[in-house]
Amino acid sequence: MTNTTDDELLSLTATQLAELIRNREISSEELTRRYLERIEQVNPKIRAVVALADDAVDRAREADAALAAGNPRGALHGVPMTIKDCFDTAGVVSTWGTVGRKDFVPSTDATVVRRLKDAGAVLLGKTNTPEFTLSFETYNKLHGFTNNPFALDHSPGGSSGGAAALIAASGTAFDIGTDYGGSIRVPSHCCGIVGIKPTSGSVARTGLCLPPGMLTDALSHAGPMARRVEDLALLLPIIWGPDGVDTRIADVAYPDPAQVDLHGLKCAVTTDNGVATPDAETVRAVEAAAELMAGFGAEVVADRLPGAERILGLDSGLWMAGGHRSVEQLLETAGTARADYGNNWFRELTGSIDRTVPSDTVVDALTRWEDFRREQQGFMSRYDVLISPVNARPAQPHAEPGEMPFPTEFATYTMVFDLTGWPSGALRCGTSPSGLPIGVQVTANPWRDDIVLAVMAVLEGALGPFARAEL
Repeated sequence: MTNTTDDELLSLTATQLAELIRNREISSEELTRRYLERIEQVNPKIRAVVALADDAVDRAREADAALAAGNPRGALHGVPMTIKDCFDTAGVVSTWGTVGRKDFVPSTDATVVRRLKDAGAVLLGKTNTPEFTLSFETYNKLHGFTNNPFALDHSPGGSSGGAAALIAASGTAFDIGTDYGGSIRVPSHCCGIVGIKPTSGSVARTGLCLPPGMLTDALSHAGPMARRVEDLALLLPIIWGPDGVDTRIADVAYPDPAQVDLHGLKCAVTTDNGVATPDAETVRAVEAAAELMAGFGAEVVADRLPGAERILGLDSGLWMAGGHRSVEQLLETAGTARADYGNNWFRELTGSIDRTVPSDTVVDALTRWEDFRREQQGFMSRYDVLISPVNARPAQPHAEPGEMPFPTEFATYTMVFDLTGWPSGALRCGTSPSGLPIGVQVTANPWRDDIVLAVMAVLEGALGPFARAEL
């Protein structure tokens, strides 16, 4: 492998790289050095990496020595990774995108980071995030904008835009994103990669900037992002399950996507949710995925979730009912003044809400949320899988600092599945006339992450590969 070009090697999947390392066709040290060189090459253009791990080469060298001694650590032995800067990483600055933590170095890893390291992965560094992950534009006052590698004046989406941009630019094998309203799926769509938001309560959030137990806890998810679906299937079981700290995580066995038979699955297809009409190319990508599902033997029905017009009101109602106070507490914990918060919408929100929220407001917001979840589950009980747009448009030009890159209603396609907590993934299924990726969203019932991954895998196999980002 020493004569393999960087473009060929660094575009391989984490699954393939792990096999090359196990078979001694490449060393972890050589692979790590090549990724670091790639980051040095592309990062001035996309600004995705905000900190490097000083010990990455040393950890890779240790991985090679352990393998030579017959002591591989796990399925990711020696494979380089990056981690979104909303997770704590021991010994590597972890800012959460907020100025109060610009020099903060944690002493312990977030649970997902520890589990990946225990499986043998080597941390290269941290990828950019908007402050506390709460924006669809990857921008903060510490590190500025991350750029989309397909069009540098466009947004990579948010909040996992640093992760998505770097993966698309072949600067890392994989990353772990978070999703509060679409923050894994929107960047995956914008940058032409794959990502999955797993079932709510399946992956521990210990060490994440948004701590477990907030009023909006059930919206908060962590999940893998990569170039190919096979890597999502490799990574998700590694980070899956309770850690004894995050009390909201259920002890449910990981479902194996290899056991899913697509023949006979009932598949609902939505091209327009009635709130934000997608452009023609996005509709065609969803329709192409639906046609493939029918060809795989699924029973395909045109249908759409009820009550989509209530999504934005439900989400904003949770912020008005006290979710804003949770973010104020984060600012206080981080030592960031409210005036220094980089997201304009939050400063405007908190300035308009009385510090004391009436109990009726809180109870009514939670009741409406639960009624909505019950209504959606009644709909989804008729189906095994739902195919829909990820967003109403491909990646959009950068917004002004602190603003969103698209109208919030464009994100109702993803926000709904944070409100319900269902597993939902995104993969590229098309291309815009200007060459931007177009993703399609695959969603299933709670704890049927296996169906999401199985459907994504067959769609990827039929539609890909698409052209890479060229920098």
